[in-house]
Amino acid sequence: MATIYDVDVSELIEKAAEELKKIKELEPPAWAAYAKTGRHRERPPVKQDWWYTRAASILRYIYRSGPIGVSKLRTRYGGKRRMGVVSPHFHKGSGNIIRKILQKLEKAGFLKQAEKGGHKGRVITPQGISFLDKIAGQFAVKPKREAAEEKKESKEQLKEKKEKSDVPVKIKEPKKKKKGQGAAKQENG
Repeated sequence: MATIYDVDVSELIEKAAEELKKIKELEPPAWAAYAKTGRHRERPPVKQDWWYTRAASILRYIYRSGPIGVSKLRTRYGGKRRMGVVSPHFHKGSGNIIRKILQKLEKAGFLKQAEKGGHKGRVITPQGISFLDKIAGQFAVKPKREAAEEKKESKEQLKEKKEKSDVPVKIKEPKKKKKGQGAAKQENG
């Protein structure tokens, strides 16, 4: 079974956002279309479904780093504000947006408040873990061994094509070392 650690992060967040759109409890509030995501931003997000993307990103981050609170998430989603000729300064992200997303994810059953080893904050529930792992399992990356075997098969198929067809097919062979190259590397290394 694939987990979130086995897949590409951006693909996971994209697919999770698509699945979160289907959940009624996670609908964005009316003001979300006009809100900036932090002080460091000049304009609201361009994407229409940015709310779900941010919710998926927060859910994944809590899976990795929970328990975590609003303050640390604000720092995570903050950025530098450019002020003309003045040096840019770091500003935290919007706490209201993060807080509302956390509340909605709690209401949907993906998160809960807990204390773990002296740290208080939100942690992911088993329902949230299975939600993300199920999405990750849909497009998990093949192990290197399987990918290497497929590559070998494709080279063999090219050789067969070359033998069968009249048109020449180029097969790239690995470059061979020149006789003097190995000796020079041993002297330098």
